[in-house]
Amino acid sequence: MAQNRKAFHDYFVEDRFEAGISLAGTEVKSIRAGTLNLKDSFCVVKDGEIFVHGMHVSPYEQGNIFNKDPMRPRRLLMHKREINRLYALVKQDGYALIPLSVYFNEASRVKVELGLCKGKKLYDKRAAAAERDAKREIDRGMKQRR
Repeated sequence: MAQNRKAFHDYFVEDRFEAGISLAGTEVKSIRAGTLNLKDSFCVVKDGEIFVHGMHVSPYEQGNIFNKDPMRPRRLLMHKREINRLYALVKQDGYALIPLSVYFNEASRVKVELGLCKGKKLYDKRAAAAERDAKREIDRGMKQRR
């Protein structure tokens, strides 16, 4: 339903995890309509629970008083040992938990793909852009040869 493309530009994704998310009914309907933004979202481990902050779910148009705040922190659902492991990894220098995508699984449940990320420096971003451009040029050359 939504991708966080900026995360791949700003971070090296070292590992990926799947988590459920605790939502209200109108939020699920709004996500099905595709009104979700993950651009500046991040995850925080607090008191043995993981919360996602900065995830914008627009209010459902046909909803009324049951609509929730679009920017409220939402709890992620994971096993306790996974949360403790992630907390230990995030405490290390330079690591962050970033939501990479939100999707529906086979059982129509909303899932969030989390990435254990390490921040890129400016020179890393330049190198990645140069590599992407070089690959694009190679692909164009191979296409013309065929």
